[in-house]
Amino acid sequence: MPINSFENYPMSWKPSIDKTQKPIYQALAGQLEQDILNGFLLPGTKLPPQRELADYLDINLSTISKALKVCELKGLLSATVGSGTFVSYDALSNAYLLEDIKPRHLIEMGATLPDNDSFEPLLLQLKSMLQETDFEKWFGYGRAGESLWQKDAAIKLIRRGGLETTVEHILFANGGQNAIAATLASLCKPGDRIGVDQHTYPGLKTVAAMLNVQIVPIKSENYEMSPTSFEYACKNENIKGIYLIPDYHNPTASFMSVENRKMIAAIAKKYHQFIIEDASYHLLCEKPLPAVASFAPEQVIYIASLSKSLAPGLRLAYVAVPSQFKESISKALYNLNISVSPLLAELAARMIVSNQFEELIEGHRQQAIRRNQTVNRYLADYTCLGDETGIFRWLLLPGKMTGAEFERLAAQQGVQVYAAERFVVGNSCPERAVRVSVCAPETLEELERGLMIIKRLLNDLT
Repeated sequence: MPINSFENYPMSWKPSIDKTQKPIYQALAGQLEQDILNGFLLPGTKLPPQRELADYLDINLSTISKALKVCELKGLLSATVGSGTFVSYDALSNAYLLEDIKPRHLIEMGATLPDNDSFEPLLLQLKSMLQETDFEKWFGYGRAGESLWQKDAAIKLIRRGGLETTVEHILFANGGQNAIAATLASLCKPGDRIGVDQHTYPGLKTVAAMLNVQIVPIKSENYEMSPTSFEYACKNENIKGIYLIPDYHNPTASFMSVENRKMIAAIAKKYHQFIIEDASYHLLCEKPLPAVASFAPEQVIYIASLSKSLAPGLRLAYVAVPSQFKESISKALYNLNISVSPLLAELAARMIVSNQFEELIEGHRQQAIRRNQTVNRYLADYTCLGDETGIFRWLLLPGKMTGAEFERLAAQQGVQVYAAERFVVGNSCPERAVRVSVCAPETLEELERGLMIIKRLLNDLT
């Protein structure tokens, strides 16, 4: 029997389990998951200490530990050294942002899409390729030894994003998400932990959950990962590495200062941490800041994808990989892909080598500036963070409405935006904010209609 009486004891969770169900830890984990999904345990709830639960249920402490670990690996719980175990704020959020079918009844201001001005130049280049006499080679397997000139093109694009590298370090992936998955699969084992910003890219969250890699929120200061908090995590949180988006951080649209990039790189070297630097948005900068990888080239896996700077359907990423990680990441990419599409690899390389990609990026930049000027005009009375060349903004909400509530309200009025709850990590408290994509609407007129609705909703909150 339990040592103490818990009848009047203020425990946040009092499970009841059938001890005939074996193994007991799985039955307990199942009940915990259902209590979270059914809303009996709300995000942010601190669970009782493991010893109290063990005493309350009259079972071994190790059984409690195993049950909580099962739920932690599913992203339902977040354990912090010295603070306890909490129901994750993102336990119920939908991390898969791109829906199966584009919502026809909503103005799309959720997904981070560039405008479609690059489509016609890409089409013309593609038509030219398919008129060549040996066009059938674009439909076979791509082989690494046959793509050296394409790697030269990759180096040119990566240099444009703020990093100098060489052909020996280049790998190809089927987009940034694919590169992230391969990197985590090759560098982490189930149960390993990596650090991320308190709000981060949902694709990283879904990959980590699939691989049973735990993500640990690292505190920010002025929307930048704090070097002091990163070093604390290295010492106390048993992390193996971190994931960063230094430019146009998704979702907060912030930039990491050069000083912080240097400090983060120095800490990674000191504690032998790897860094995944997601450079999806680097090319949107007219004069990009130095990549974090330039300060720690042997620690950083630098991922330069093309979907945000050229076209979403150009599912290709160039990955600059340190020598110590190249073999394992290369094998992971092979196991996931065999190869990238020769057609897309050739198309992207020709756009880069011919310098057409510069024209496309400049076209996207000018379109983003025009659209952001429209955003500033409509939302001048509210705090809407982000750069004029960015393709999304971070809108802080007035009053007490949460991001999730505003997202639902906006959808009811015909606009899709994404709440902070979709991006928050672990036991970090989500900001009262939404991410607003400024380039996803197909026309400027459609953007204006969406902004009118958002402004009206904001006015109702004040």
